[in-house]
Amino acid sequence: MKKLVTIIGMTASLALAAHSSAVSLSFACDSVGSGYNECKKGADAWAKKTGNTVNVLQVPKETDQRLALYQQQLGAKAGDVDVYMVDTIWPGLIGQHLMDLKTAMPAAQLKEFFPAMIENDTVGGKLVAVPWFTDAGLLFYRKDLLTKYGYKSAPKTWSELAAMATKIQAGEKKTNPKFVGYVFQGKNYEGLTCDALEWINSYGGGRIVEPDGKITVNNPRAAAALKDISAFVGTVSPSGVTTYGEEEARQVWQAGNSAFMRNWPYAYDAGNSDGSPIKGKIGVAALPAGTGAGSKPSATLGGWQLAVNAYSKHPKEAADLVAYLTGKDEQKRRAIQASYNPTMPALYKDKDVLKAVPFFGSLYDVFMNAVARPATVTGLKYNQVSNAFSTAVYSVLTKKATPEAALKNAESQIARAKGRGW
Repeated sequence: MKKLVTIIGMTASLALAAHSSAVSLSFACDSVGSGYNECKKGADAWAKKTGNTVNVLQVPKETDQRLALYQQQLGAKAGDVDVYMVDTIWPGLIGQHLMDLKTAMPAAQLKEFFPAMIENDTVGGKLVAVPWFTDAGLLFYRKDLLTKYGYKSAPKTWSELAAMATKIQAGEKKTNPKFVGYVFQGKNYEGLTCDALEWINSYGGGRIVEPDGKITVNNPRAAAALKDISAFVGTVSPSGVTTYGEEEARQVWQAGNSAFMRNWPYAYDAGNSDGSPIKGKIGVAALPAGTGAGSKPSATLGGWQLAVNAYSKHPKEAADLVAYLTGKDEQKRRAIQASYNPTMPALYKDKDVLKAVPFFGSLYDVFMNAVARPATVTGLKYNQVSNAFSTAVYSVLTKKATPEAALKNAESQIARAKGRGW
């Protein structure tokens, strides 16, 4: 009996010691679509495995608002948030406040990621973030409505999309006054930079600023793209599209009130969720090409990484959480359950992943050949460049400026930013 009491006492002491050594982390993750719930699932699984706890924080949905909040916290060297989910274009903007994960992460795991993504997250020799899921803009369409109106495939050009959207919209409005042809991200924010980069690049209009630093935003092909797409507003797209971010567009689409939508891959899982009016009716394709010389399908590269706050009081545990969440098993779970694009090539050949999300295989080239925003070349001035571009595009969408005048103004503002050094 005495021996049994001793064992029980030792067990209780060990449990108490384990409990006392546990830490509580704060994780600024996602708020778009099912993002928050998926973040919490992963964080809770790590917490259960390690005996620690994770407080998953709600963050702004708009990326520019989220970045401003992070910059304010990190600029104050606050350690309140241990792990941040960061956009693919942010490492150069906030990398000086992030922990070097090169030696804190398992070396074998780091070799499993796409090399270009690890390169993107390396600033001044420091691995300031780890790729978690990648994104590229996609065209979502209603398979049932294309069949109903006699179309056999998704549109290959923007002019084809306009024609198809016009026909479907006219037919569906007879029974659904809310129905529109096409929704996208038309609000003046980073999302519009992504959409508009796809437009001008698909017309052969360049990348706003080229990798060598040359400013190319003001050219006839870019102007042609903005002229054609701006004609959508108030015709096949609602006038209110100029107030839409990702979620506003998705809500219209998922309610069954649009034939086409531009969005990120997360919208596939959301649209096929239980209770969704369009479950089982969703098709996914590459975004359309423009017209004229140099035209091609174009998708803006997106994606999110995980980073550890350099001022965290628990850097070891925070790095372990990042390693768990970006690991192959958790990435596979997120791909299957929520259609998040993995950052490891092997998962694009995984049978379970392709069974759950078949379009991952067919659109592999879209994700891997997407056009990057000019964040690397413009460095700390990227926000100024992006804002100048999106504001110019917004002025065209809202009929306040011609494409030529707007792009000339954007070129001037970007040149001033370059003159101050980037």
